[in-house]
Amino acid sequence: MFATDDTIVALATPPGRGALGVVRISGPRSLDIVAAITTARSVLEPRRATLTRTRGVDGTSAGAVDRVVATYFQGPHSYTGEDVVELSAHGSPVVLRTIIRVAVEAGARLARPGEFTLRAFLAGRIDLVQAEAVRDLIAAATPLQARTAFDQLDGTLTRRIAALDADLFDLIARLEASLDFPDEGYHFIEPAETRQRVGTVIGGIEALLGDARRGRVIREGATVVLAGRPNVGKSSLFNALAGAERAIVTNVPGTTRDLITEPIDVHGIALTLVDTAGARDAQDIVEREGVTRGQQARGVADLIIVVVDRSEALTSDDQRLLDETLSQRRLIVANKCDLPGALTLDEAIAVSATTGEGLDLLRCVMARELAGDEGGREVPALTNLRHVSLLEDARDSLAAAVNALNAGEVPEEFVLGDLHAARARFDEVVGVRTSDDVLNHIFEKFCIGK
Repeated sequence: MFATDDTIVALATPPGRGALGVVRISGPRSLDIVAAITTARSVLEPRRATLTRTRGVDGTSAGAVDRVVATYFQGPHSYTGEDVVELSAHGSPVVLRTIIRVAVEAGARLARPGEFTLRAFLAGRIDLVQAEAVRDLIAAATPLQARTAFDQLDGTLTRRIAALDADLFDLIARLEASLDFPDEGYHFIEPAETRQRVGTVIGGIEALLGDARRGRVIREGATVVLAGRPNVGKSSLFNALAGAERAIVTNVPGTTRDLITEPIDVHGIALTLVDTAGARDAQDIVEREGVTRGQQARGVADLIIVVVDRSEALTSDDQRLLDETLSQRRLIVANKCDLPGALTLDEAIAVSATTGEGLDLLRCVMARELAGDEGGREVPALTNLRHVSLLEDARDSLAAAVNALNAGEVPEEFVLGDLHAARARFDEVVGVRTSDDVLNHIFEKFCIGK
């Protein structure tokens, strides 16, 4: 699976028509393959663009496919750490497919998903955290997602983990030195200092984990469901938040009969906004199915926005919905604040989907509920569930070491075992030790050309 002795090729730009398309070739035979499929008269110079033509399937210059710019990146100073050649061609799918075909006929192999980045990882060009950040950066749908992914690609999380690991390594070295000279009556570190230093490392892990929930919401997004009885203005609010007339709005109760979704960006958080059928005892079979689907959507929502009509008193349908969502993460929105008020709910956010009043406040509160703030702080260092799980395991191992030290009678070897276990989790985060199954799971989610 992880052999790097062959040469791979793939389209590095999105499929479809475009002004330009880039075919990437990486591996020990990159230059030979490029020489076979282009009319370049001399060997490509590193980091210098060369204008040439690609040969057609007949292998002759008479059947040239396109005029391309070939750029050679000599290993190990390339993305993958190998010899890499990128061919920038016109963005016709036919042209690009032909270039890839002749490259395969010349000895290249079609790359698997994420194989270029996998080779970069195996060559030590990047660590596993940075490799995962590449995928997150490609998938980013909001500026905050992109900024968070680039922060990890730049090595911020790696450096913080490396600092914790260095403290732990020094502590382990001192404890092991004490074990090596048990009869001299000299200890390189006392139990009290050991407890203090382990506690400092635990504090560093806790600082990372403290922002993990916000980081995961930023990375993965969230689902926000609008709920309310008919005619409270859910669909109008949905359209106002979405910035488009996505849902049909009428005065007829039961207009919305199915789930309507729209991706939106709220303070850098990628949200899936869901409009649902009005919550009531519906008699019509179609509307009743819509109400059921709305209930199911509320059951899996990260946040429910319960919409009530500020210009009318609470009805039994309003109260039932408020009771049903009491134990869930929710916001109560009193819509139609541009009309004379007939309802007062202390916890409700007053808005008008018609005039836009209160919508900015609602967006801020939505961001705070989902991510802990309105997006004004620094980007979180921890966003990935794999990292969170491993750091929680490291923290638990260190807590066990502290408990052993507090007990006073536990041999130092047991304390060292817990410290080594914590370091092993650090290594798994950055990929110093990672199973093939984990690598397969990570890189199979990449696009093919990256």
